[in-house]
Amino acid sequence: MVASDRPLTAPLTTAVQRYGQRVSIDHSASDMTCLVVAPEDLVALCTHLRDDPALRFDFLSDICGVDIFPQTPRFMLVYHLFSVPHKWRLRLKCRLGDPPNAPTVIPVWPTANWHEREAYDMYGITFDGHPDLRRIYMWDGFDGYPMRRDFPLRGYKDDYNPLGVTRPSEAGE
Repeated sequence: MVASDRPLTAPLTTAVQRYGQRVSIDHSASDMTCLVVAPEDLVALCTHLRDDPALRFDFLSDICGVDIFPQTPRFMLVYHLFSVPHKWRLRLKCRLGDPPNAPTVIPVWPTANWHEREAYDMYGITFDGHPDLRRIYMWDGFDGYPMRRDFPLRGYKDDYNPLGVTRPSEAGE
């Protein structure tokens, strides 16, 4: 069966109405249904999406970080959910300021542990309540977040990267 968002409309509308103006449908997304939620309502909405028998989004497939510099708020988290029993897909977007901070959704979907660590390592997004927030790809001493738009393509110059860019704080010295 091909996943479709048509049967999803009625139960999702009920969920959106529950949160009033704090949760909205992103009509610019054409490939799947997309909700926009504030960080304050993220965990409650995710719990509702998982536990409501009419929705049952029981699988978190990924969490993506996005840096939309120079727009404000600068960062965004994008969650891709799947309902195994209903075969529905759903995207959640959560806009974050700078420095970026969001609550962890590990209590809702334990697989978020890995995805949140990845977002932290690449974008510097911190997750309140994460039990083990540390770098996952870059080494502990690595300075910066390589997926941010203001991170230099060659990286910063150091002992391991002599061809990198001089840090702005060191250029004036």
